Amino acid sequence: MARLEVGTKAPNFSLPNHDGLKVSSASLKGTRFVMYFYPQDDTPGCTVEACGFRDEFAGFEELGIRILGVSPDLGPSHDAFRSKYGLDFDLLSDPATTTMAAYGAYGEKMLYGKTVVGVIRCTFVVGPTGLIEHAWYGPRTKGHAERVLAALAN
Repeated sequence: MARLEVGTKAPNFSLPNHDGLKVSSASLKGTRFVMYFYPQDDTPGCTVEACGFRDEFAGFEELGIRILGVSPDLGPSHDAFRSKYGLDFDLLSDPATTTMAAYGAYGEKMLYGKTVVGVIRCTFVVGPTGLIEHAWYGPRTKGHAERVLAALAN
């Protein structure tokens, strides 16, 4: 798995959100955004992480930073997940995992002591010029959104 380093150009992407509308790197040019990759809607760790971003949403909004969650799940799953937990940000679908792979968010990982291939939990802050400003690979879900917000506030 190739990890993206701070200061490198973020890979381009164009993915549908929970409503089927395309969200792309081109449409976000000139803005700062958080893009976090997670394995599956409505699973324990992914729910903790998503609810953390929900709980810190106002802080990100004050800084003018958009939040994007990305998983292989499709729109109807994302829509149900958003509704169930009151998530106010876009969830993007990457069922082919091509964007995930480009960000180093898909590949071999350890799961319960075994090597498997799947989604690697990671988060990026992409700046207005399209460069990676912060990168977290394998973050602990509890408190992660707060740590991301704290890094942006500094």
